[in-house]
Amino acid sequence: MAETTPNSRPLPGIVPAALAGVIAAGAALAGTELLAGLVTGAPSVVLEIGALLISLQPPGAKQIVVDLFGTADKVVLEIAVVLGALGLAGGIGVVSRRRPGLGRLGLAGIGILGLFASLRDPLVEPILALLSGVAGVALATWLLGTLLRLATPSGTPEMPDWSRRRFIGSSVGLAGVAVAGAGVGRLLLNRRGETAPVPTGIPAADQLVSPLGADASLDVPGISDIVTSNETFYRIDTSLFTPRLDAETWQLTVDGMVDHPFTLGYADLLAMPQHEQYVTIACVSNEVGGNLVGNALWKGVRLQELLDRAGVQAGATQVVGRSYDGWTAGFPTAWLAEPGREALVALAMNGEPLPAPHGFPARLIVPGLYGYVSATKWLTQIELTTLEAFDGYWVPLGWAKEAPILTQSRIDVPRGGATLAAGQIAVAGVAWAPDRGVAAVEVQIDDRPWAPAVISAPISDATWVQWLYRWDAPAGNHIIRVRATDGDGVVQTDAQTEPAPDGSRGRHTIGLTVR
Repeated sequence: MAETTPNSRPLPGIVPAALAGVIAAGAALAGTELLAGLVTGAPSVVLEIGALLISLQPPGAKQIVVDLFGTADKVVLEIAVVLGALGLAGGIGVVSRRRPGLGRLGLAGIGILGLFASLRDPLVEPILALLSGVAGVALATWLLGTLLRLATPSGTPEMPDWSRRRFIGSSVGLAGVAVAGAGVGRLLLNRRGETAPVPTGIPAADQLVSPLGADASLDVPGISDIVTSNETFYRIDTSLFTPRLDAETWQLTVDGMVDHPFTLGYADLLAMPQHEQYVTIACVSNEVGGNLVGNALWKGVRLQELLDRAGVQAGATQVVGRSYDGWTAGFPTAWLAEPGREALVALAMNGEPLPAPHGFPARLIVPGLYGYVSATKWLTQIELTTLEAFDGYWVPLGWAKEAPILTQSRIDVPRGGATLAAGQIAVAGVAWAPDRGVAAVEVQIDDRPWAPAVISAPISDATWVQWLYRWDAPAGNHIIRVRATDGDGVVQTDAQTEPAPDGSRGRHTIGLTVR
């Protein structure tokens, strides 16, 4: 017997009502996704709510997510946003069985949340965000009402039950259209980001780096390349979607505690003397033995040249980089006073204009510091202030204010858990300690004494090196450890720490079987 209201009006079942809410909200989300793909400046509500959640994360959340999902963290967050929205919409569908007005308010609330999140994004046009939100709520409301009517029993015996069949058919059809629309929208959105206009070239550096010699790398299959390609270079940031900044309108402002604040365009930076250097950068979330580290040839304008032009005031003790969306990173001005620390406003990476995922039009590269305090992508402002007056984005979330990159080494080959044939085995990997350089690398097999490895000729103190140890491996189960000694004579510690608050410590260790 069908459930009825007090006035004997039949009600749809709880499951069909929940499904109606899910389908209605899913179609509305798909519509906004398609609009975002078709119209520049229209928001992807999924991405915008995801960005809002990132901004509200509690201390410690970043490392937990990176530990669990690595560089797939953004995809997982997007899936969570979609599932959360659909789950909430399912509940709204159930409520709407008896109180349709309350259900409409619930859908409007989701729309308002999406609008609020969208208006935080400087790349979103407010009028398009408003139109997208209104259209999404209207579509979801209409579809919910329509599906609930189809799911409501007629109150008279029918054979077959055409009302139920129409509901199922409509739901399946709408779900298919929604999935297709969302897929097309995201495809267009991603493609637009990949094909955004990028200058065809960067002027040559005033003084080119010397070509890498044959001794700069070791010929070992499976070892990390001495220069990491743009495509494989790690990416960790808070942006769910690669920003599409226009070089024609982009500007960089240098201000704060300076005598002569100024603003430059992209063409102005290109007209300045260009400097290039190899620099290894690393993410503070990188676990011992992890791959959130890479080495590239960066080219751009010396940061010190911009600071000299601005005239840094005596009391300024911190350089703060601001991204297009307000993300910030700060490091001490004193860090730049040491010789060999040539910080750049980078415009190019490995001989190509800076790829959008790595910060186009410009980013900061500061040798020796973890990225969360220095490597601002999509840079729009350099502010001079004091260390006491301002904390960068990650500092209030539990990360250290000052974060030099720790001395680290990694075993690339063989892989942990491998089973190998007895005989000579190449044990090899990379080691880094920017900007102190790597003086030596040692390997320990089981509990035997530490033995020296061969290292490649360092490009500079700011880059990693490759290392190789040839081991005559006997049969059995073995443990291999590696440690590096930096240019200051400091040996990589065996004391283990978590990444928070200032980087992982410990020695990369693997186990394997030799037969």
